Amino acid sequence: MSQHGPDIEDLAAELDRRLASADAALAGQYPGDRGVRQPVHTVYVPADRYDAGTVQTWGSSAREALAAHAGSAEELAAATGLPVDLARDVYPRVQAKLADEPIEDLRIDFEDGFGQRPDEQEDEAAVSAARALADSVRSGTAAPFHGIRFKSFEAPTRRRGLRTLDLFVGALAAADGLTDGFVVTLPKVTSVDQVGAMVLACERIEQAHGLPPGALHFEIQVETPQSILGADGTVLVARMIHASAGRCSSLHYGTYDYSASCGIAAAYQSMEHPAADHAKAVMQVAAAGTGVHLSDGSTNVLPVGGRDAVHAAWRLHTRLVRRSLERGFYQGWDLHPAQLPTRYLATYAFYREGLPTAAARLRAYTGGGDSGYLDEPATAAALAGFLVRGVECSAIEPGDLATLTGAEVSRIAELARRRAPA
Repeated sequence: MSQHGPDIEDLAAELDRRLASADAALAGQYPGDRGVRQPVHTVYVPADRYDAGTVQTWGSSAREALAAHAGSAEELAAATGLPVDLARDVYPRVQAKLADEPIEDLRIDFEDGFGQRPDEQEDEAAVSAARALADSVRSGTAAPFHGIRFKSFEAPTRRRGLRTLDLFVGALAAADGLTDGFVVTLPKVTSVDQVGAMVLACERIEQAHGLPPGALHFEIQVETPQSILGADGTVLVARMIHASAGRCSSLHYGTYDYSASCGIAAAYQSMEHPAADHAKAVMQVAAAGTGVHLSDGSTNVLPVGGRDAVHAAWRLHTRLVRRSLERGFYQGWDLHPAQLPTRYLATYAFYREGLPTAAARLRAYTGGGDSGYLDEPATAAALAGFLVRGVECSAIEPGDLATLTGAEVSRIAELARRRAPA
């Protein structure tokens, strides 16, 4: 028997050659976190109800709802079931958020929220909404993320959807309102081919309006069973991500279309139905490592009517938002201004409550003490990502984070493989 092992350098070189294709595929298909901020929600507003002041109007309405139905932290705690001490911590933060940045991501809806209209009416609405969005971008009052949802690429609505997308992008670009925060939503996706068609549509629209290649990005709405499981038994949503040529920024779960398509009775359609959890678990695995963000759906139980009805809806919304966050879905949909208080309440409570332990564990990992945990690099990255997300949505102040962890936010962002928050 030989007294010496193989020549490691020669063996490694041979493995490099054998695994070159696999290495390239892994790097190309699973590049990791994009390192950019993810909004905590997307607000949907029907196109005919949108104008340049919509963000401010929603903020004002949200503040009025909060004042009318929970004028203090104690009242909000009683209404939502949040511990009083935690409510006292986050209440002023919610008030500040509703005043400064009430909407993080706004989608002007030309699909279900707009419905079927005469072509001339939708044409006019597309151009008008694009100009209004450009006005808000120039004035600095636009939501940091914004865009449109157009009609799907299903055969009956394909031409109308394309026309609206082209008219909107053209008018927005002409008004110098196209920013890095612009994204479009592709709804009711039923095939990988539709994603490839969307890539082609983006390329042609960019060329037609003199936009740089890659300027347009889109979200895929997962609201049909076909997007989860294809006729051949494969997970189509995973193939959709990789068919997007790097243009897919996120997957959004559509609660009610998906539930209805699965035959679930209306009374039981919910973000927490087992069918919803299955779809979202498949989405989560498909998106892992790709840099594509995930968004949960919405609840259609709105906080309207009398005080008891508002409080019941707030309690449900708070619980559902927290549930999504705990499951790694850091974004959801909001459909009414009065949902904004509990969106930020639940989100801020999640980060504020988790801050002391996450900061202590990260401090210990970087050599600053003992947290009682033995964390590995992947978990340290998750801890750092949690803290960076908290800073990005204004739940955590950068100075407090530096004090608790012993590291600057830029260093924490580096551990999270993210950019430092602005």
